[in-house]
Amino acid sequence: MAVDYLVIVVYLAGMLAMGWWGMRRARSKSEFLVAGRRLGPAMYSGTMAAIVLGGASTIGGVGLGYQYGLSGAWMVFTIGLGLLALSVFFSARIARLKVYTVSEMLDLRYGGGRAGIISGVVMWAYTLMLAVTSTIAYATIFDVLFDMNRSLAIVLGGSIVVAYSTLGGMWSITLTDMVQFVVKTIGVLLLLLPIAVVKAGGFAEMQAQLPTGYFDPLGIGGETIFTYVLIYTFGMLIGQDIWQRVFTARSDRTARWGGTIAGTYCLAYALAGAVIGTAAKVLYPKLGSADDAFATIVKDELPVGVRGLVLAAALAAVMSTSSGALIACATVANNDIWSRLRGLGTAPSGDHDEVKGNRAFILLMGIAVIGTAIAIDDVVQALTVAYNLLVGGLLVPILGGLVWKRGTVYGALASVVVGGLAVIVLMATHGILANEPVYYGLLASLAAYVIVSLATPATDAAVLAAWRERLAGRSPELASEPVAAPQ
Repeated sequence: MAVDYLVIVVYLAGMLAMGWWGMRRARSKSEFLVAGRRLGPAMYSGTMAAIVLGGASTIGGVGLGYQYGLSGAWMVFTIGLGLLALSVFFSARIARLKVYTVSEMLDLRYGGGRAGIISGVVMWAYTLMLAVTSTIAYATIFDVLFDMNRSLAIVLGGSIVVAYSTLGGMWSITLTDMVQFVVKTIGVLLLLLPIAVVKAGGFAEMQAQLPTGYFDPLGIGGETIFTYVLIYTFGMLIGQDIWQRVFTARSDRTARWGGTIAGTYCLAYALAGAVIGTAAKVLYPKLGSADDAFATIVKDELPVGVRGLVLAAALAAVMSTSSGALIACATVANNDIWSRLRGLGTAPSGDHDEVKGNRAFILLMGIAVIGTAIAIDDVVQALTVAYNLLVGGLLVPILGGLVWKRGTVYGALASVVVGGLAVIVLMATHGILANEPVYYGLLASLAAYVIVSLATPATDAAVLAAWRERLAGRSPELASEPVAAPQ
């Protein structure tokens, strides 16, 4: 195990070193929060794939494969579909807005800050819980490596992410995500996948040992797949953590094609996780928990050195999602909530002065994330609450603002409030893990948006004209943005 330990230690030290190097580049608000909007196709696609494929997609994806077979790929598959839809249909328009948060987009589209602050609170809760659930995953990985206490593992893993994110912001996260993307690709796709299949005796032996349902692409159930689409595919379209990566693209073409490549990679990663889990079912048919499949097959079947690299890949998956959610949470907390409560709205105050404030918020949110991760026991319920509120409350006003010009600020407010309340009430009456909250919450949000928008005066023509100029990339407000430099 000494070699495995060395691989992990070198990897973690490298993450901190890149955070320090990134600090030298993050000298303005734009550099710190969105990497100066200068990422080219290679870096953009790699970092986008890294953030959406976290611990749930890696450890959880293998667990679903263990439980359901090949159809266990659907959760991660729907994440890939969401990223493809975002990249093909919306990413170019989002990138041209040159904003920092989803709430700022709502302000531009509907006029004023009334919709923005409410959506900011919902988005902050979502990104906080996403960061928390990613941070909890350190306990699983460090338990395999060092048999470490749960709380200590969370503090150790979380502190490293908070450190490099605080130092260099999005530049540090971009650099570390690229390394994490490479490590995940090698560790999961090129090493663990073929070794697991060979150890299980090949596909023919796997088919002979397992029920035919394990090889049914729809075996997990149509209702489950539909729920995954509602939560994960739609969640990819509107999450601050994903939009903030779109803001880093240096051009429309980069956002569209780089995201398409990342989405396609997610589809391959989904299938790989399901196959690994299916192989683990052959090797260990009676595990106490399906989520133990990843750790068990890594611990028992991989040779020294390779085991360390694959565990580093799992760490990479967790850290990439954790850091992306952390900077998104801090950006929303500072720009959408704190600045508005202080009466600053979205008025710029000078990029260099704002770097210090955003860095402080990452540190503050990081401490909150680590503390909450230690206190929370049920990861699945926490993440379900976050996604239900995100999709039920924000999907309709965000996508409606992008595609329907008749939508109004009152319709957007009604949509957020009605959809959010419907989700909360239905979770209380039907249970947090029930499908009804997101189903009916989304329908209520849509109905409120359409009815109230049609019943209230249309958005002011001047607001819509400014919105169209911004979408076209012609707004004079963009003059303060740094010119994209070639990579």
